[in-house]
Amino acid sequence: MAQTDPQQLQETAQRLDGKTVAILVTDGFEQVELTGPKAALEEAGARTVIVAPKAGQVQGFNHVDKADRFDVAQTLDDVRAADFDALLLPGGVVNADALRTDAKAQAFAKAIDGAGKPIAVICHGGWLLVSAGLVAGRTLTSWPSLQDDLRNAGANWVDQEVVSDRNWTSSRKPDDIPAFNRAAIAAFAG
Repeated sequence: MAQTDPQQLQETAQRLDGKTVAILVTDGFEQVELTGPKAALEEAGARTVIVAPKAGQVQGFNHVDKADRFDVAQTLDDVRAADFDALLLPGGVVNADALRTDAKAQAFAKAIDGAGKPIAVICHGGWLLVSAGLVAGRTLTSWPSLQDDLRNAGANWVDQEVVSDRNWTSSRKPDDIPAFNRAAIAAFAG
């Protein structure tokens, strides 16, 4: 997150204190789409929790190259939507394709959305929302190759840096992360 106004950052930090954000990923996520938003959320005072289908660690990627591994704090077997204030869905083709077919990941996303809690999704992360049956009537953006999937599922896809629609915030790609972080923090604070 760009640090342009210390007063604004202080106000943001106060707004996210006490908030807990689930970051749902599995192996093959785009690393910067986890690390960039995670750091911004933590800087704003939120507690972040990496949630995955399996215990242990998950493998990040820098596009197609393996990057770092991250510890999983909770598995989908143990997680409860009631324990979180918001959900972050990083992208990455392999990650998003695996999560979209995971019934427990779908159920978790549905529970978060059903409770009216904010969801921030970037790049390919929207595939989970498509497969969970949540995108009909929503306006969002994503990596351009998802636009047909989103439209076919009833969404209004737009090519914009960041889109806010009710409790959802979406962005297209890593270049959008600064704007995505600002919009996600504002949504999570609300």
